[in-house]
Amino acid sequence: MHSFAIPLIPTEEGGLLIPAEQVTALLRGVAADWATAMELDSPEADPETVLAMTEALTQLADQIDAECIACASRPEQGY
Repeated sequence: MHSFAIPLIPTEEGGLLIPAEQVTALLRGVAADWATAMELDSPEADPETVLAMTEALTQLADQIDAECIACASRPEQGY
């Protein structure tokens, strides 16, 4: 089991935000742990299910990265 240090950023409204790169690192870390468990022939790891779940987590991380890049690439809007 891994421990991740995740910085929390408070908002003016009282909410908390987590940096996107921390979220994607967490998703990829969980996927990697599952893949490792499968490679070690863990009896709890059904290969088909683990593969589907690792792919889903990786795709979600990729989608978050792509959306953040697109958002950061937009020209500043004058408000």
